[in-house]
Amino acid sequence: MSGRAAEPPPDATLRRWEREQAQLKASVVEEDTEEWQKDSSFAGLERVGGVDLSYIKGDDTSACASLVVLSYPALEVLYEDCQMVAVSAPYVAGFLAFREVPFLVEAVQRLQEEEPKLKPQVLLVDGNGLLHPRGFGVACHLGVLTDLPCIGVAKNLLQVDGLVRNELHREQIRSLQREGDTFPLTGTSGRILGMVLRSYNNSSKPLYVSVGHRVCLETAVRLVKSCCRYRIPEPIRQADIRSREYIRKQLCSPLEVISSEPESRKEEAELDD
Repeated sequence: MSGRAAEPPPDATLRRWEREQAQLKASVVEEDTEEWQKDSSFAGLERVGGVDLSYIKGDDTSACASLVVLSYPALEVLYEDCQMVAVSAPYVAGFLAFREVPFLVEAVQRLQEEEPKLKPQVLLVDGNGLLHPRGFGVACHLGVLTDLPCIGVAKNLLQVDGLVRNELHREQIRSLQREGDTFPLTGTSGRILGMVLRSYNNSSKPLYVSVGHRVCLETAVRLVKSCCRYRIPEPIRQADIRSREYIRKQLCSPLEVISSEPESRKEEAELDD
């Protein structure tokens, strides 16, 4: 199968996207807004959502958008929505939301129409929130448009505000000895942009957690940790697994499927490490 790629957008489109990000960023709330967030055991939290997009390798214009809702704290799947979508916007660093968020917003809207009682109280997003060149990553974008608490959970460090994957950073990661250990990501601006979390004892690879919307960083980290049976928090892990499987069933083919991460293939093993 020949690969297909979306055309890069003109400069005018990038400027329009930047303006839109700046306008929406003004609505981001970086603190807890829900009663369940204020309880040490998250009493009152019953439904946690996860979202993801998966692509067919070699074709970045066809994807499966997935939304799952899990019970909390049992983390059992209550709802699943997988839809094949035609992606027209290209991947541009710093503008992933314009490529993927419209399909995730539609998934949330379908859920609200079809199963309103299963509406998630928080969404875990495979991507960054405030940890972003303009402080408005995909988790912020989705949070503002849906008005749901959102948390960004990334598997790789986005190098912004002086943050780099240097030897010091690797040494800090090695210092995370047990699951639940963390250290802050402090940019050269002096602002804490996110937290590095060792989420699972059997994996030395950390997660990069950042605020999306209507949640503070401390709460975000605690919730992500509580949702991890493996390295990847279960809502995102289930959204990824189900979107991959949906593509395979639709195509009746063992074609390789990749995650929404544009620059690194997500290996199947990573789902369980």
